[in-house]
Amino acid sequence: MAATSPFVLRWGIISTGGIATKFVTDLLVDPKSRDAPDVVHKITAVGSRSVEKAQEFIDTVAGGDKSIKPYGSYHDVYADKDVDAIYIGTPHTFHYVNALDAIKAGKSVLCEKPVTTNLPELRALHTAAKEHNVFFMEAMWTRFQPLSLEIKRIIDQGALGDPVVLHADLSGNFDIHNLPLTHRILDPALGGGALLDLGPYPLIWAILALYEHPKNNSTKPQISSSMLKTPLTGVDSNTSFTLNFTSSSLSAQAILTCSINLNAPNPGVIIRCTRGTIIIEPPIYCPKVYILQYHDDSGKIVREEKRVFEYVGGGWHFPADEVARCVRDGKKESEVWGWDKILLEMEIFDTIRKQNDFNLPPGVEKVL
Repeated sequence: MAATSPFVLRWGIISTGGIATKFVTDLLVDPKSRDAPDVVHKITAVGSRSVEKAQEFIDTVAGGDKSIKPYGSYHDVYADKDVDAIYIGTPHTFHYVNALDAIKAGKSVLCEKPVTTNLPELRALHTAAKEHNVFFMEAMWTRFQPLSLEIKRIIDQGALGDPVVLHADLSGNFDIHNLPLTHRILDPALGGGALLDLGPYPLIWAILALYEHPKNNSTKPQISSSMLKTPLTGVDSNTSFTLNFTSSSLSAQAILTCSINLNAPNPGVIIRCTRGTIIIEPPIYCPKVYILQYHDDSGKIVREEKRVFEYVGGGWHFPADEVARCVRDGKKESEVWGWDKILLEMEIFDTIRKQNDFNLPPGVEKVL
């Protein structure tokens, strides 16, 4: 019996910035190197501010492939009949408009995080995706990486008991006092600040370990938060938020923090369970090392295991593989990172912003 040919997904790339560079570099990695022989990624179009910029990206990042079409307009990429899926790597204040245009063109969409600036924008995209019957997913790459998948299995299998308290932090020292105020991390017009830029990463661990836990039954958490704003531009420099999960079968708490004026701590994630602890080393958006500690009834560590992960590429190819398989199988959302979790993410962020009176300038949020 002849082997089945791998499914080929043809990508159009929107934006030629740093995150798109990392994504495309990973698309070029042989899927067989990560045990994904069933899919192949092909870049067929790149959109930028000019044809010249798009061609420069193709030459320097995409291997100079002559078959890739450079466009000086995003709309030309959406209209290209040789494009199946659109990757959106623009700043997040542009995600809603870019994603809506791609959806209306009938393309599958993988949109960088945070997927939008607020929940109403995301709900509008949800409605549009259903209306146009297309696949849509936020590019929450951490959720698809090998370490994350293994941690998910360990927690759900229950060898460490139920998770009770989770701490996660993503901080980055951006040296904000020496940055131009137009830098994305400081500019309110670009949705700057710690919450929207860094917050998705501590949150993903709470969703994976607690919201997705079989005993939680998809129960939404109670949210409380605190925020410090920098006087430089008024965006949040430090935000902490607590999520209480109180379903009938699971009682657990996540304490999550993000900062733009501190280096990341080590460990970056600690998941404390009734019979042990999971310790995840930074960077928490793409971790390669975790430690399992098994405890006795007194809390003494009786066994410890450490695992280090290695693979070719930076980790952005894993969500791309998920998109390819979903499109191949006719799915309109991922079972791993579907609409329920994307909507929950933005609901949490909207609640935190409301609790701390953190508003973006008029016109930044396209749907209110």
